Amino acid sequence: MKCITKRTIVQLAQVRLHVLVVLSILVLALRGCMPDSQGGWITCPPQVVMVAPQRRWHRRCGHLERGRARRCASCWLHLFHNCYIPLVRSLLLWVLWPLSGQVGPAWVRMMPWMVWLWQSGGLLWPWLRRQPEWHGIGWLLWQGQRWLMVGYLGLAMSALFELHFRSPASGPLEGSHGLWMLGLGGLVCGEEESWVEVVQEEDGSYTATLCGHFTLHVAEDHPFRVRLLMLFLRQLEVSAEQRGSRRTRDGRTPFVRQQYLAQVFGMPQPDISRMEKYWLEGDWPNLLSLKTSEVLTGELMARIVVVFATFPWWNVEKVWEYLHGQGVAVSERQVRQAAEQSGWSRLRQELVKRYHLTAEGIRCRDSWLVEQLLAVVETLLAKVEAREGLTQEEQVAVVDLRTLAAETGVVARPPLKALPWMMKVERVVFGHWEEVTDGAVCCIYCGSTHVVRKSNKPRLKKYYDAEGNLQTIEVYRYYCRNPLCKKGSFTNLPLGLVPYSRHRVDTHLLAVQMYAWGYSTYRRTGTALGVASMTAYRWVSAWGYELLVVAALFGMVKSSGVVGIDEKYVLVPKNDKPEGEMRRWMYVYFAVDVYTYDLLHIAIYPSNTKESAQAFLLSLRAKGYHPRVIVTDQRRDYGPLIARVFPGAVHHECIFHGLQNVQEQVKEVYGPDYAETHPEAEVLKQEIYHIFDAKTKRTAQKRYEEVMALRKRYVQETPAAVVIFDFLERHWPTLVNGIESDLIPTTNNAVELVIRRFDQHYQNFCGFDTIETAQLFLGVFEKVYRFTPFSQDAKPRIRGKCPLELAGYDISQVPMVSLCTGLSVTWPLEVAHNLVPNS
Repeated sequence: MKCITKRTIVQLAQVRLHVLVVLSILVLALRGCMPDSQGGWITCPPQVVMVAPQRRWHRRCGHLERGRARRCASCWLHLFHNCYIPLVRSLLLWVLWPLSGQVGPAWVRMMPWMVWLWQSGGLLWPWLRRQPEWHGIGWLLWQGQRWLMVGYLGLAMSALFELHFRSPASGPLEGSHGLWMLGLGGLVCGEEESWVEVVQEEDGSYTATLCGHFTLHVAEDHPFRVRLLMLFLRQLEVSAEQRGSRRTRDGRTPFVRQQYLAQVFGMPQPDISRMEKYWLEGDWPNLLSLKTSEVLTGELMARIVVVFATFPWWNVEKVWEYLHGQGVAVSERQVRQAAEQSGWSRLRQELVKRYHLTAEGIRCRDSWLVEQLLAVVETLLAKVEAREGLTQEEQVAVVDLRTLAAETGVVARPPLKALPWMMKVERVVFGHWEEVTDGAVCCIYCGSTHVVRKSNKPRLKKYYDAEGNLQTIEVYRYYCRNPLCKKGSFTNLPLGLVPYSRHRVDTHLLAVQMYAWGYSTYRRTGTALGVASMTAYRWVSAWGYELLVVAALFGMVKSSGVVGIDEKYVLVPKNDKPEGEMRRWMYVYFAVDVYTYDLLHIAIYPSNTKESAQAFLLSLRAKGYHPRVIVTDQRRDYGPLIARVFPGAVHHECIFHGLQNVQEQVKEVYGPDYAETHPEAEVLKQEIYHIFDAKTKRTAQKRYEEVMALRKRYVQETPAAVVIFDFLERHWPTLVNGIESDLIPTTNNAVELVIRRFDQHYQNFCGFDTIETAQLFLGVFEKVYRFTPFSQDAKPRIRGKCPLELAGYDISQVPMVSLCTGLSVTWPLEVAHNLVPNS
């Protein structure tokens, strides 16, 4: 086979050489330069015959015959599977040839078969496909077939176009030659695929060239995008096209005419011309305003904006109705677009968030402002805990909110200031500073020794001694030179005397001891001490100017990590709340350590709202408490708020409160006498109670599923019973976590105990006069409660110990303990140190 292949190759090379010689002679003859002699040219080259052994020759011939048979079989198989291609192309040419007007000879319809046969020859003779002549002739036949198909297709489209559209103004192309050239566009460029080329010219402009078949799709409900499509079509040009009609403002002859666009899009031709004018002049506001069939001019937009500014509480529909009533030709879409482009739409959205826009005026929304203020407090707490500073953006936000709150009158009340003589009482009761014994005088407010005497003439101070006799003593007035001191001057009094009062410190302490520790009234306290009841009230209330700061008093914050939270409503007749059924009532919030009964935080809020609960939780966090478990009742607000303020805490709901709610719902659904009228309701209630008698969570879960299986039957009999099952299903995850837990308590009894103690004092008031007096009483109650030991009939674990002592604080050196145990602060103290574990 190698011999045959080499011989064939040699013969082909000789044939090519002879063809080259003949072509050279013909060229020379055409130029008139014939060669002098043709000798030496071999026209019949000798045939080279190679003789091989007979046996080997037969073996090679056998292989050759078998190879030819295989090639013939594969060739015919290929021809059989691909014969439909030339058939379809030939049929297409048979259809296009008469539609085009029978241009050209009829044999061109057989061109696909010629290409097919030529390709098949290469399959039959593989050596032929390796010749450059075969590839060259195949490329010419393929390109000729493409030219014929695309060309006849363009001629056929031109004939059909001329048949339906005779007017040259009815379309973007002139005559049949336009479509003919369009059909050949893909062949003129010499590439088969579509392409786009963008070139920047020397003057900085850009020229884009498009070749191939492209499709643009624009939705009908986007008028502005339709305008862009029209502008794009008007930018298309054909370089070879010459037209004598009128040119555009910039001297172009667009390929797509305005008449055609006006007919297709249903828009007046002057509007299209106006759009092109805006495009050329760069008038983008007017160009971008074309979102309706009418043009939204600058004058019309100004008229719409004036109406919005005059009536800021009107919406788009109201403004459109007003303008339409005034005879202004404007659509609702144009009014909306004017609001968006002028920025009024965005401005109104922000105003509605912050203010109530009415004809009477603009009033700030309290809910929005409170929400923003609480968010800032939460951010500040997070920064303080992380020991980080505020960023520039956060500082701007804080300043904006502070300024807005000041402008609207929503400012924080200044802290209640202590009376001057209360500073003396604090030194005696809490030991905030040490007494100076070296004869030096120090400021009673800031403790600074940088003082000077105000005058050399003494003042006379009158006071009652221990026997009740009126005494007189000389005292001096001093200036405090400490620049941080807010008082500036003070009177240097001997130990035991207080400013602006003739009664000694012991008498003031007796008033607090009799009223708070003895559960007395102001009238009885004043009668026992020989003073007016109002004087006793002022002495006691002075203790409530601020809450007890244990971090400053003991240098640390201790807690078991399990905190119970609850509320109690109190009567406050004089307040600035809006009119309503609950105007006279406010709410006191309690945060109590469940295991030490320590009152961690107490506060009063005008309303029992989500914002009040969030503010209370943030205040608890600001004191340094980070509980692991928070126990509440079934109030819905606590769940998301606890997850936000204390993300690491477990929220547990009191089972006792949950069962109370179940009983109330059963009574509401089945009536007060449900035990007699609806025995099945009593069975359902007992089944729910039985769930929480379980000792393990597994048993409780099993009983819960059994109860929920009764839902379908009970709801079918009494549809209103669905609320009972919904309540149990909604609160089950926060109820079951208290079962079989050594840390989470099942109830919130610790908070209830503190609230009962609060009621014992609050009942003497029969309601607070104002929220300020209520805050004063809360401060008094917190101090007295946290230092007062529990009675001897209390639980053995807490018997005879105060909440601060149970929490683990060292109170042995605090004289306040003696006051809250009914002893004199001058007596020696012996306090036990049995502490509870803390975390």
